[in-house]
Amino acid sequence: MPDNLSFVLKRVNTVTFEQRPIPDIGSHEVLVEVKKTGICGSDVHYLLHGRIGDYVLENGKDMVLGHESSGVIAKVGSLVSHLKPGDRVSIEPGATCRTCVACKEGRYELCPSVRFAATPPVDGTLGRYYAVPSDLAYPLPSGLSLEDGAMIEPLSVAVHAVAKLGNFRTSQSIAIFGCGPVGLLCMAVAKAFGASRVIAVDIVSHRLEFAKSYAATDTFIPPLLEQGETNVEFSKRAATLMKVELGIAEQGAQGIDLVVDASGAETSIQTGIRIVKSGGTYVQVGLGRPEITIDMSTVVCKQLTVKGSFRYGPGDYPLAISLVAQGKVDLRPLVSHRFSFQDALLAFETTRNGKGSDGKGVIKTIISGPGVEVSEL
Repeated sequence: MPDNLSFVLKRVNTVTFEQRPIPDIGSHEVLVEVKKTGICGSDVHYLLHGRIGDYVLENGKDMVLGHESSGVIAKVGSLVSHLKPGDRVSIEPGATCRTCVACKEGRYELCPSVRFAATPPVDGTLGRYYAVPSDLAYPLPSGLSLEDGAMIEPLSVAVHAVAKLGNFRTSQSIAIFGCGPVGLLCMAVAKAFGASRVIAVDIVSHRLEFAKSYAATDTFIPPLLEQGETNVEFSKRAATLMKVELGIAEQGAQGIDLVVDASGAETSIQTGIRIVKSGGTYVQVGLGRPEITIDMSTVVCKQLTVKGSFRYGPGDYPLAISLVAQGKVDLRPLVSHRFSFQDALLAFETTRNGKGSDGKGVIKTIISGPGVEVSEL
């Protein structure tokens, strides 16, 4: 086999290309030759800060970045019968213990022993090869590209938030705060499920324009924070304005059944809780400051169901693949920038800056694997 050139985070703001050992695989595992990897905000956060919450890259340790990947099977374990070398697959990048209470309850995303790619101290997928349990390598239907395969990971995050935890149904309405990749994919999932209304909320007008062209039926840009105004005061004013401008009611057909926050911004969270209908559901998928102010009297008096959404669980990857294969979700418009493996650092810098050298705003950046042409989709 060829080498295993990898893109390695050594410490904050320091990355390098290194040869890593080609992973050994067990009898139930497969070795994937990685072809396409999307850059997630968490990857950029580790590059800039070396940590996300309690997950910290320790001094003297390093880590291969990347977790949104697809590739081609290079080798299969002795007991793997449903995959073979040459099969194109999407990689689910979190291997769980399969024996804890969470795993046995069918909520393996909550497994305390999960080994998740590019989450310290576990290496990620930005290398030539990545080993994974065979049931976490999902065959790609013929109509899906390898770029689609890499985008299945963030789409599964959206499926988990909207379809599974949000329990979204046909003819319901949804408001989504944040028009980054996950927010846009939440809109796409809601549209695929037959939403009557998909409201996109963001503070950047060109993001809202894209959201409207992609999956949203309505858009809202919050007002500016006034001098001396607290976040709570602002969110009350923004919620009132949003209800008036978009004709949102507290109950009935004009109510918002589900709110998903994909921004992590405190004011978005506060506003979302205020505009969801009485008895509605609020799902938090975006990560921001860990400690914020929430009006619990609103949560209680409106009898809201409030949930946190963490990664994805059983059935989310297959549903995501099915939505794309059926043409109900189109992932291609979200890929705004593409880079070769040797330009991985430039890819990260472009994502961090939010704009490429072409002047085009970044939605999703894809890095091709070692020796893979950027044009190879």
